[in-house]
Amino acid sequence: MSRKCEICGKEAGTGHMVSHSNRKTKRRWLPNLQRVRAIVSGSPRRINVCTACLRSGRVQRATSAVS
Repeated sequence: MSRKCEICGKEAGTGHMVSHSNRKTKRRWLPNLQRVRAIVSGSPRRINVCTACLRSGRVQRATSAVS
């Protein structure tokens, strides 16, 4: 499973950690993904969604009917 938002496609970015002495080593910036139950094409499904999509309302959450 890749670390990618299934709504907007946001994925990990890469770059360098730069020390005080200017040495560079590889690093990754990971998106803040949450595994949520959402309505996808009419039925509830678990998908990986970034928090930006959750906050903006691009995802319709599936409510669990607990009674």
